[in-house]
Amino acid sequence: MEFKDYYKILGVSRTASAPEIKKAFRQLARKYHPDVNPGDQSAETKFKELNEANEIIGDTNTRQKYDQLGLNSRQHENIPSGWSRPFGVDPQSGVKWNINLGGSPGGRTMSEHEVREMFGQNPFSDFFPTFSAGGSQTAGRESKPRKRHGRDVEHTIELELEQAYYGVTQRLSIRPANENRVRHVEVRIPAGVTDGSRVRVTGQGETGLDGGGTGDLYLRVHLKPHQVFVCKSHHLYVTTTVPRMTTVLGGEVDVQTLDGASVRLKIPPATKHGQVFRLKNKGLPGLGRRTTRGDLYATVHVMEDSTRSTAPVH
Repeated sequence: MEFKDYYKILGVSRTASAPEIKKAFRQLARKYHPDVNPGDQSAETKFKELNEANEIIGDTNTRQKYDQLGLNSRQHENIPSGWSRPFGVDPQSGVKWNINLGGSPGGRTMSEHEVREMFGQNPFSDFFPTFSAGGSQTAGRESKPRKRHGRDVEHTIELELEQAYYGVTQRLSIRPANENRVRHVEVRIPAGVTDGSRVRVTGQGETGLDGGGTGDLYLRVHLKPHQVFVCKSHHLYVTTTVPRMTTVLGGEVDVQTLDGASVRLKIPPATKHGQVFRLKNKGLPGLGRRTTRGDLYATVHVMEDSTRSTAPVH
């Protein structure tokens, strides 16, 4: 059983900042998420490793303890002269453990109780074995299990542009990595979400251990392409066909809006092909701020005849 290098798992340096660690975790979690790789056991294992790494070095306090502790596993026969003796033996693998502060010879070996006080009951899934009573320096003194809060879970949800405009309630089926059952969740997506928005659903993440609290579910919004409108942040873009005579002499045309209505747009004389007009507050509603809306930008497409229509921006 080998010591797990969480920095290597996330592909970051030991001096990486918290935002760098968070960014690396999100990118890799999306890549190896079980929903993206159905039936791929290796991807699921990798996803669990990533979650474990993020939980330890993604938190300032546990990262500091992890760096300070310098966990080192050694086979008993390979311990160099001057190293302290291991205090625990994994009954299955026979690996004997030496935990040495600072990771250098001559340091003080920590007891199992001290390690558990720092990190909680059996905090690491693979490289921190469950110690046999005979091999521990704390034999006869049981450590009280510590509650462990469930991890947060992130999923991608695809929405139509109209659903983002009005808001929508959707029923989702999710299966957290530490659960064998599928959970059905009804989620309300608020009006005004945009591509990349993150919606939090409290208490629908992984279940905690030993009575610990449940994590949260985060839904990452992806907007599907629309036939007429292009959405950028809260602004909408549309191409409006205008007869050539109207662009020469001036006049008015109807511009379609996302709510199915239309608005009259004044076309000044000598308007050119490709000219853009701004229709204020005709875009998506502001998320959580109903009075703040995006704008609608109409791009003029000149036609020779009198036919007027609305087409998507490319």
